Amino acid sequence: MQKSIEVQGRTEDEAIELALEQLGMSRDDVSVEIVEQARTGFLGLKNTPAIVKVFYEAQEERAAQVDDFLTGLFTRMDIEVNFDITESDDSISVLLTGKEPGALIGRRGETLDAIQHLTNYVVNRSVTGRVRVNLDAENYRQRRNEALESLASRTAGKAIKYRRNMTLDPMNAYERHVIHTALQEHKQVSTFSVGSEPNRRVVVAFGDGGGERTSERSYERSDRPARSGRSERSDSPRSSSSADDVSTVGSVDSERPDNETPQYREWS
Repeated sequence: MQKSIEVQGRTEDEAIELALEQLGMSRDDVSVEIVEQARTGFLGLKNTPAIVKVFYEAQEERAAQVDDFLTGLFTRMDIEVNFDITESDDSISVLLTGKEPGALIGRRGETLDAIQHLTNYVVNRSVTGRVRVNLDAENYRQRRNEALESLASRTAGKAIKYRRNMTLDPMNAYERHVIHTALQEHKQVSTFSVGSEPNRRVVVAFGDGGGERTSERSYERSDRPARSGRSERSDSPRSSSSADDVSTVGSVDSERPDNETPQYREWS
C-alpha cells in the first residue's frame, strides 16, 4: 500500500533529506513530488520554503511476519511453543514458552540464537528501515547475562589477585559483548578479544594488558583484536601484566574454583 508524507525545508533537497530521515529510507525507495518550490523574497525577506510530497510503500506489519514465521518453524520442528510478541518503533521482542524449554534454548543458547538469527533475516530481507527481533525463552537471556556479568567480576578479581591476564573459554559475539560491557569502566583491568570464530575468546587483562579497552555499542562489532604483534615475543623486558602472561579461566559453565591453584600458560 502506498503512503505519502509532506515535508518542508529551505530547499527542495533539504526537504527531501528530512523526509528520508523521518522514514528511515533511501532515495531509491521513494518517489518525490515538488509541491512548492523554494523562493527567495526581495532583499532576502519573506523567503518561501520548499514543500515536497514523498511517496513510499508501506511495509507489511512486522509483528505479523514474526508470528507467521515462528508458527511455521515450530510446526516443522514438531515443538509445542507459545510466544508473546511485543513491538516497539525499532525492535520486536518475543518471549517463548513451552514444555521443552531446553529444546528451544540449546547448549549455551545456540538454538535460541539460531532461531533469532533466522527470524531477523526473514523480517528484514526485503524491507528498508531495519528492525531488531529479540527472542528469549524462560528468561534465559536475563539469567545468562547475570551469570556472565558475575563471571566477568570474578575473573577481574583473579586478574588483580594473580597480576595476570585471564583468558575465558570461547564465546559467541553477544556473550563477549556482555563481558566487555561489564568491565569497560573497571579501573584495574581492561578487556580485548583474541582468536578466530568459533574459538574467539575474551582476555581480561591486568592493567592495560597490552590490549585495547573495549567500548563497543553493539555486539555485531563487539570485539577488538589485541594490538598488532602481541602474539610474538619481544626482546624487551616485560612486566607480569603483559599480554603474554595469560591464565585460562573456564566459561560461566565450567569455571575453575577460586581456591584451586591456577595453571598458567603462555599465550600466542
